[in-house]
Amino acid sequence: MAQHCRGHVAHCIGGSLAGRAVVTVAGRRRLSGAGLADGVRRLAAGLSDRGVRPGHVVAVVGFNSIEYIELFLAITYIGAIIAPLNHRWSFEEAMQALELVQPSVFIFDGSYSSWALRLNKSNSLTSIRLYLVLGDPCSISQAADFVSTDHVKRSSGRSIAVEPVSATNDVALICFTSGTTGRPKGVAISHTSLIIQSLAKIAIVGYGEDDVYLHTAPLCHIGGISSCMAILMAGGCHVLIPKFDAKSAFNAILEHRVTSFITVPAIMADLLSYARKEMISGHGMTVTKILNGGGRLSSELISGASHLFPHATIFLAYGMTEACSSLTFMALNKPKFQEPKDQLGSYAGGVCVGKPAPHIEIRIDRTESNSSSSPVGNIWTRGLHTMAGYWVNNSIDTSDSVKNGWLDTGDTGWMDKDGNLWLMGRQKGRIKSGGENVYPEEVESVLSQHSGVAKAVVIGIPDSRLGEKIVAFIITRDGWKWVDAGAVHQGEGKEVSAQILQDHCRMKKLSRFKVPRLYYQRRRPFPVTTTGKIRREQLKEEILGCMKLPSNL
Repeated sequence: MAQHCRGHVAHCIGGSLAGRAVVTVAGRRRLSGAGLADGVRRLAAGLSDRGVRPGHVVAVVGFNSIEYIELFLAITYIGAIIAPLNHRWSFEEAMQALELVQPSVFIFDGSYSSWALRLNKSNSLTSIRLYLVLGDPCSISQAADFVSTDHVKRSSGRSIAVEPVSATNDVALICFTSGTTGRPKGVAISHTSLIIQSLAKIAIVGYGEDDVYLHTAPLCHIGGISSCMAILMAGGCHVLIPKFDAKSAFNAILEHRVTSFITVPAIMADLLSYARKEMISGHGMTVTKILNGGGRLSSELISGASHLFPHATIFLAYGMTEACSSLTFMALNKPKFQEPKDQLGSYAGGVCVGKPAPHIEIRIDRTESNSSSSPVGNIWTRGLHTMAGYWVNNSIDTSDSVKNGWLDTGDTGWMDKDGNLWLMGRQKGRIKSGGENVYPEEVESVLSQHSGVAKAVVIGIPDSRLGEKIVAFIITRDGWKWVDAGAVHQGEGKEVSAQILQDHCRMKKLSRFKVPRLYYQRRRPFPVTTTGKIRREQLKEEILGCMKLPSNL
């Protein structure tokens, strides 16, 4: 039953957006606002004709495209729940997410036809009743059961007649993040949360109908999803490249006069590196808004970005999937080559991440603080932006993270007298590398499966490009030899090296962004607390104190 008193993300296809001549651009394809709205409604009707009902979970994997945006809106239009899979996952990691949400429908683009074929052939997920190809199905014509979303639209022969409806608990989206074990956790996010987050970005970053937004972030991440929704609601134009690379991004910025995009430190570092290598100048003159998340930008990156995009205000956003993206915002610079102030980027007492958006409450829980005089505590947040809960057994569970409406972010920090939040670190050692969450326990488990590894501990250290670089400390088993990068392998079978461990991680299907970049042999026991927990911060201090030593890579 339609809930007319509530907001719905599909409402964005009406109003001013419907009157826009061009709202999406991908390659040579252009789509008007009216064309997008018609495509969404016809696809929604086709999905409904094929049995997709309110509350059904629809898993999707693919690169950014016009079809992906259309599909997102069509799925939610009929009250189904979209569950985007990370296209950087291995199939085995994707299976963990699929087993968690038990989707009724699996939709994929041609790059992931092998996933669909393996699922269909093995029948390992009996919940899946419908497979659809996003885009051109020609590359997988051998699978007769697979039809394209375009065919679904055409075969319906109609535009959906009903108003948009919502699933139980207003859930629109299941966005995956990792738990402390590294296994995917399904974060259930409501229509209301997506709308509230979009309005915050429109108000603070200043998105409007004149914006031309380049999709640098994937539409499987909450940052990419929430920014996409903000531009849809603001009535701006979307420029889509399948996935980020610096050359394609610069070409798109120049050709389409892009005004805004989002980054993580790795994306910004790649843009600056490519611009220096290719001696690019003048490409960024149209850019006025850059929103950075997934870790702070170094002063070097801020300075470089300010010169490359001289008319852009660069915003920092701090947030998390469970909070539907951004909690706090701050402007790191102002246009016209103003250098960022040091105190905005770092401070002895943490990193300033700005003020909460107007609809967001933040409090610091100091009950676990070791010092009564310390302002530092766990960061909690409350408001309409928070998740409905984690998706467990086809229902929503909030028991682990929400208390009286307050969500535990898992981070520690403090608030200054001006209302700025200062971020100290992560409660459980989570590493943020290249905009991706990496949990040490998962990587350590994989490393420890190598027969030559007695113990492995993984930490993150600051890195100007990735935000944090993953470092592994290894204690080898008796009888095994550690081989440095410059040494010659003896080929005796009982050797451990950085390259051997990297190959081992990839053989174990660990995603590339989780594989450690640096490896160090440790000859003495790891420092531990009185309860036996590894003192990761002590290891970090040790490695930062001797960073001039050559690594084993």
